[in-house]
Amino acid sequence: MTCIVGIIEKNKVYIGGDSAGVSGYDITVRKDTKVFKIDNFVFGCTSSFRMIQLIMFSFKPPKRLGDEDIFKYICTSFINELRLVLSKGGYTKINNNEETGGIFLVGYCGRLFKIEEDFQVSESVDYYNACGCGESYAKGALFMMDSKMKVKDKIIKALETATYFSVGVRPPFIIESV
Repeated sequence: MTCIVGIIEKNKVYIGGDSAGVSGYDITVRKDTKVFKIDNFVFGCTSSFRMIQLIMFSFKPPKRLGDEDIFKYICTSFINELRLVLSKGGYTKINNNEETGGIFLVGYCGRLFKIEEDFQVSESVDYYNACGCGESYAKGALFMMDSKMKVKDKIIKALETATYFSVGVRPPFIIESV
């Protein structure tokens, strides 16, 4: 479950997320966060707390060559290293020769990427994106927001909207930026 919201403003990426841990009909507000920074990256994760723990504690983003295209870097070196960490940690699954992981947002160098379950990388033309069970509610809220609002207020309002409409989203909300 969950709701993760990312916004780009003035070449900075902000990611906010809720604190719900959901299992069937049960929900736990967790101390461990779904939003965190590693070096020059900010992450906001859904899917599994095991995936989050592996990324947070075992993943070391590889160095990007000075002038290497950022999208190419995320799609290749970054994803390749991430897949190794998740596989070594016993998280990825292979079914019909397709390796799957989890879903998360990552901000890097003023850009916001969404990593899908099959490790594809997407980058929206919008200045925002979201993932998790509250994704649609958060995106709808962001679409309707006044552009003059402060970025952290936008994230909180989008997460509050997702909380109102989705049983799998709960405060407190954590926001980080790079």
